[in-house]
Amino acid sequence: MEKKHIDGDKVPKDPAKAFEWYLKAAEQGDAHAQCSLGYCYYQGAGVTKDSAKAADWYRKAAEQGQVDAQYNLGLCYAMGDGVTKDLTKAADWFRKAAEQGYADAQFNLGYCYGMGSGVTQDASKAAEWYCKAAKQGDAHAQCSLGVCHIKGNGVPKDLKKATDWLQKAAKQGNAEAQYFLGACYQNGTGVTKDLKKAAELYRKAAEQEDADAQNSLGKCYQNGIGVTKDLKKAADWFHKAAKQGDTEAQRALQDLGQQRVETRV
Repeated sequence: MEKKHIDGDKVPKDPAKAFEWYLKAAEQGDAHAQCSLGYCYYQGAGVTKDSAKAADWYRKAAEQGQVDAQYNLGLCYAMGDGVTKDLTKAADWFRKAAEQGYADAQFNLGYCYGMGSGVTQDASKAAEWYCKAAKQGDAHAQCSLGVCHIKGNGVPKDLKKATDWLQKAAKQGNAEAQYFLGACYQNGTGVTKDLKKAAELYRKAAEQEDADAQNSLGKCYQNGIGVTKDLKKAADWFHKAAKQGDTEAQRALQDLGQQRVETRV
């Protein structure tokens, strides 16, 4: 769940003055101003940062049906930011925003169902909400829906649909989708096998610090898959993944060290 807090009105260039006007309107019950005031408190824009006050103002707006505030309040409960962490309340607020067609909330609600976070785990409901967000162009949801179709989680297994959704997300720069799509091209899963394209996609994701992609790109260089074999570059990418805690990359670094020793003997 990687979404950000949304400002209902967008904070102008003079945060202090904006805060004053938002406060006046918020105290008169304006839901959009209440959401924006919450965002000011959350970011410390024009006022001292205060997550608890941010959540309070989000709640006032959310209870009036303001969709940005409902989503933001869901994030507060999901992260325990300004409120006591409560995954059930997080899912409830995501649902309210999702039912108003809010794509970020639809993705997060899908994630909740996929992980059993605040709701009973349900793969079909996860896929259903991912699909709603994916159709609105949400890259995270497109990637998640693609993975659902690869694994047959909550939807029929369909490799063509899987790669179609992964392509859409990858074109938006989604690193996770680039990694999964790279694996599809490497293995010929739902697409014609293309090792060069696989390595290119791994690289795009790896450059965004995706550890799985860094590890896979390391393997490409180690074995000459879609790229010219280069053990130094392999070690460099394994090292990047290993620093993020990727145990497979850590083992690969050890094996690569042994491989270099054997090559010199």
